[in-house]
Amino acid sequence: MTNQTRTRTAPAATVDALIEAVLAGGHGPLPSELVATSVFWIHHGTRLAGGDTTYLNQYVLVRLGDSFGGCAFEAGEIDPAVCRDSSGAPLDVLLREAPRPLRIAALDAYLARQRPHRDSGAEAVTLPAGTPEVRAKARDAAIAGLLDIDSGAAVGLIGVVNPLVAAIRERGGEPMPCDFNLKATQWGDPVTSDMHEVLERADAVVATGMTLSNGSFDTILDRCRARGIPLVVYAQSGSAVARAFLGSGVTAVSAEPFPFSQFSADPTTLYRYRTAGPA
Repeated sequence: MTNQTRTRTAPAATVDALIEAVLAGGHGPLPSELVATSVFWIHHGTRLAGGDTTYLNQYVLVRLGDSFGGCAFEAGEIDPAVCRDSSGAPLDVLLREAPRPLRIAALDAYLARQRPHRDSGAEAVTLPAGTPEVRAKARDAAIAGLLDIDSGAAVGLIGVVNPLVAAIRERGGEPMPCDFNLKATQWGDPVTSDMHEVLERADAVVATGMTLSNGSFDTILDRCRARGIPLVVYAQSGSAVARAFLGSGVTAVSAEPFPFSQFSADPTTLYRYRTAGPA
């Protein structure tokens, strides 16, 4: 039986409301009393075997003592100088004044420090050792396994990864891919850039944690709440942030804290959360 886990604090309404609650001490110690030990910047590219898409990803990461927070961002949005300028900064300064991806990474580090995924009671899923293709397929099968859908259900996929398109089909869903940077999937499925069209037509939505970075998460959350449809978040970006919305629009989270699976060929762990009932 899949472990079902709820958040221990009251679910937030929006990301900004969550940040304000953290700044006020509503989730633990005041961020003004904490310091970002390290801030680092990663840029990497990946092309999986058999595909014609090169995924280019940039991450900003915050280390807060024994926890890490991470958030992806668009090319050129943050300069590597952020490492020099923000390492050692008070956490509240980052939460108030930093570019949005760095704010999300700082928030993620804070929430992960208060409640590490490994100690949260979530279902731990071990991704096997192997090639990027083997590990990506296992990861995306674990994400798709959070979908509770009827055969033929339309699944909005906001943030397209080809193995996840395949995994949704294997679950019986019909993917509706949406992405700002891709025009077609590996199999030629058209990819729309109109998130609102997808949100109106989908029977369920799977969204990447990147939506926390680009500011679209609140819109997705609000529409899924209003329509009463499931929202699954697959999060390397802001995995502990997405978890904070379980039971308040988010029905399940695949949380993959740093170091992410693509940076290792050894077994790594992701953590799956579900609400015990309707969000």
